[in-house]
Amino acid sequence: MTKISLTLASGDYDRVRPLWDGGVRAEGLDLNVVLLPVEEIFFRMVRYQEFDAAEMSMSSYMISKQRGTPRFVAIPIFPSRKFRHADIYIRSDSRIKKPEDLRGGRIGVPEYQMTAFVWLRGIFQEFYGVAATEVHWFSGGTEKPGREERLEITLPPAFRLTPIPKDMTLFELLRRGEIDAVFTARVPSPFVRGEAWMARLFPDFKNVEKEYYRQSGIFPIMHTVVLREEVYQKYPWTAQSIYKGYWQAKDLCFERFLGAAALPVSLPWFNEAMEETFALMGKDFWPYGLEPNRKALEKLLQYMREQGLLPEDYKPRLEELFAPNTLGAFGI
Repeated sequence: MTKISLTLASGDYDRVRPLWDGGVRAEGLDLNVVLLPVEEIFFRMVRYQEFDAAEMSMSSYMISKQRGTPRFVAIPIFPSRKFRHADIYIRSDSRIKKPEDLRGGRIGVPEYQMTAFVWLRGIFQEFYGVAATEVHWFSGGTEKPGREERLEITLPPAFRLTPIPKDMTLFELLRRGEIDAVFTARVPSPFVRGEAWMARLFPDFKNVEKEYYRQSGIFPIMHTVVLREEVYQKYPWTAQSIYKGYWQAKDLCFERFLGAAALPVSLPWFNEAMEETFALMGKDFWPYGLEPNRKALEKLLQYMREQGLLPEDYKPRLEELFAPNTLGAFGI
């Protein structure tokens, strides 16, 4: 039987690798997996719909779903998740010592709509009492100048968002003291180089993030997987094949981890880290499917409404956001 050829754009993750190294085959599909930086995937998929299927920013997908364009169908697979307290950077000599000190301050973000920063702004409001309307936001490139929002957004008047000059970067503005903090999805190169002027807002971020999990029960979702709507309409079964393929890839990844005779990644205490994670979050700490992720998805929608990214009256049933044939399972 001839297989359907689809191009899938993805980040390079251990939990996805079996889909492209041959460890797992998606049923009925000849998947051409293109490994790219996620920023490039999102830009090309949102702006030009270049791929048949792609990893997608969860917030950008929700915005596009509410607007009805571009038209994607999501699969309840969440290949990227991350606690984000570690991703807030300040000057080491700053007066800013805790989240509450940023009330009335100036914070840089690469893009206001990025899922990582939806979570951080929501956490600031819910856990520290600092609302998004109490901060002046600045958007632009962190390492390179000229970055723009991948989807055009218009915020309500209560929110202050200013693009930085095209020839400047957020890290340079932070170094000069012209902004108070930067939220970033990647570890800044000045921090990696050990430049003394840059520091984390939460030096003890691991324990802060563990406490956040204890209180919230949420491991924040960053990305989902989408099909272009015309692909789904023509071949609806491909959503289930991709869904099962991602499940099988993740299961195989964890089997390899737990059964490895040698360290599967270059971390000396990898096994200890896995055991510590199991103790706090359980063995299924990276769940796929709608039901195990309902709480996190509802919270993300709430935060997006509170931050002006979605209309206040946009309250879809979560089932409406995903391909219907991926929401149930058969039994024998």
